Amino acid sequence: MKVVICGAGIGGLALAHQLDALGWEVVLVEQAPGPREQGYMMDFFGPGYDAAEAMGVLPRLRELSYQIGEASYVDDGGRRRAGLDYDQFTRIARGRLISIMRPDLERALREHLGGQVDARFGTSVAEVDNQPDRVRVGLTDGTRLDADLLVGADGIHSAVRGLVFGAEERFLRYLGLHTAAYTFTDSEIHQRLHGRFCLTDTLDRQVGLYGLRTGLVAVFTVHRSADPTLPADPRAALRAEYGSLNGIVPQALAHCPPGEDVYYDQVAQIELPHWSRGRVTLVGDACYAVSLLAGQGASLAVAGAYLLADQLVRTGSVEDALRRYEQLWRPIVTHRQTVARSVAQWFVPRSRLRRQVRRTALHLARLPGADRFLAAAMIGKPTTVIQDLTQRSPR
Repeated sequence: MKVVICGAGIGGLALAHQLDALGWEVVLVEQAPGPREQGYMMDFFGPGYDAAEAMGVLPRLRELSYQIGEASYVDDGGRRRAGLDYDQFTRIARGRLISIMRPDLERALREHLGGQVDARFGTSVAEVDNQPDRVRVGLTDGTRLDADLLVGADGIHSAVRGLVFGAEERFLRYLGLHTAAYTFTDSEIHQRLHGRFCLTDTLDRQVGLYGLRTGLVAVFTVHRSADPTLPADPRAALRAEYGSLNGIVPQALAHCPPGEDVYYDQVAQIELPHWSRGRVTLVGDACYAVSLLAGQGASLAVAGAYLLADQLVRTGSVEDALRRYEQLWRPIVTHRQTVARSVAQWFVPRSRLRRQVRRTALHLARLPGADRFLAAAMIGKPTTVIQDLTQRSPR
């Protein structure tokens, strides 16, 4: 069996790893000329953690991860106003949580690809001929491929989804926020962070900073915007939006690289009535983006890819496997999307009252017995879908 996977991000790499290990012929195509270095710090837990463990990649992820003492909300003077104790967060996740930069997660997955995977950078899917028993794929470099399955793992702005399912605006739910990330070098700021993930305790916008082991400082931003249109110049947009903030933010903005070196996008979700059509299916953000507000986008991408690979090997036909994949995975994704929308008002509060409520909630979360409320808000309803699969060997 042969699969063409469009997108060498988290979901695409995880799926390529699994299908190659299970005996499929895998062609992995990626529009970018090489591995992407832009990204942000994220917490990796939940079903993706279970899948990474089953795939054998978890030890490498732990090597690349960071030990965060606290996520601290600080005012303009750098004074701590509230915080999330990461030891407590880890206990809530039963120790099955790591903090890792997105490029490092992709790096670990790339390193674990089998030698038989045909990985092609600098090209993407341009044409799709979706036939009853196969799919013909035309690439942007002129290459044509015949396969048993085409998988779009090419993110929230998926080219495969656009070609097969229709225009993006039919499926994208904009959540009223823009986000950006970049890195820079500044030894003085790096030292001031002291292993903390520092977040500005501000209204309608937020800047987060963390010192990486390489001496770099990672910056993450999110702000409210009624207009989903992305700016032509991300650096100028960030300086305009966050320029009035004080503390170390002006220094961080002064180090902002040119726009092409900044990750910048909408905060949005993708909702499709069906994830598959004929011999084409989608995985990860291409079909079920939950947004950064959910905190499990990478986890769901890895776990969804693992589940899809399992069903393709376990189930008698491609069509049945795709139906079963969606049947098992959609309820979990729908729950996470709902949680993310409810979290939005607290992630970037609009008013002083909401900000004060968030501060109070974080203080109270340290009290004995409060763990279950924090778990419900941050982790949501647990799932054992991946654990159940790993207890059985695929046929």
